Amino acid sequence: MLGSLKRELGSLDRITGWCRVHGMVNSALRFTETPAVMNGFSELILEVFGPEIGRHARTAIGVAALPLNFPVEIEAEVMIEG
Repeated sequence: MLGSLKRELGSLDRITGWCRVHGMVNSALRFTETPAVMNGFSELILEVFGPEIGRHARTAIGVAALPLNFPVEIEAEVMIEG
């Protein structure tokens, strides 16, 4: 995701805030640790951007399948400077 944002924006420095992150985890029927799977992404964003810019709301859900059998799919809303 960071690579895609950098290519689109030219620089990650244009990101002024992370609003919302939504993660879908391809998981078995009784798997209940989807928040723990998403913790790695949230921790990385906080490490790269610091708590003021990187803090975000987050959802993490388990799903029966994802396209191309991906293990995780993440979408995010970020604020950028003009």
